[in-house]
Amino acid sequence: MNLGIKLLVAEDDPNLGTILKAYLTQKGYTVVWAKDGEEATNMFEEEDVDACILDVMMPVKDGFTVAKEIRKVDKKVPLIFLTAKNLEADKLKGFEIGADDYITKPFSMEELLARLNATMRRSFNEDRPDKNVFKIGDFTFDYAHQTLVLGDDIQRLTAKECDLLRMFAINFGQLVDRNTCLQKIWKDDSYFAARSMDVYITKLRKYLKADPSVEIVNVHGVGFKLTRKE
Repeated sequence: MNLGIKLLVAEDDPNLGTILKAYLTQKGYTVVWAKDGEEATNMFEEEDVDACILDVMMPVKDGFTVAKEIRKVDKKVPLIFLTAKNLEADKLKGFEIGADDYITKPFSMEELLARLNATMRRSFNEDRPDKNVFKIGDFTFDYAHQTLVLGDDIQRLTAKECDLLRMFAINFGQLVDRNTCLQKIWKDDSYFAARSMDVYITKLRKYLKADPSVEIVNVHGVGFKLTRKE
């Protein structure tokens, strides 16, 4: 799905910047590389980019400042932050600005690619309002009508159950990050929001038991995956 997608990578470390550009280009993305925050802002204005990967700690303008400027003109373009920090306050600040994901250095190129691909899938599918009916095993899930149907059995879902199941269905077979769920649906990643989400996932699992071929797998400490049983 990445062919034809142009990325803005803003990274002031020349070694990491070179590696990121080469790796992501090899994986089929078109990459423009900015070496400081000012250059990143200018490139975003000049280039028709589909997503941005922003280092937080950059000269001239930091990544948060660049993201705020981008969000003034584009509310939807996916933003992924790269940072050497692992502070909760920084993560919250990033998500408040409108980040789609947040990766702490050091990270593997494979992790970055997986998160980028997942972010782009979500972005493309969320921009398609027609993508509201899903086949999940023997179930038919109708997001717009808030129903999960199996044969003659119709299960009515709450709005949050629908939002959560749709996120899993869009990314069927793919890992969905816990924090992404919390930020996208609960708009909060506190302990209480996380416990609330776990309750909703338990409910969804109960509904899906009627078809033993599908399940929501918990990837400990990372997220969830809606998939077919092996």
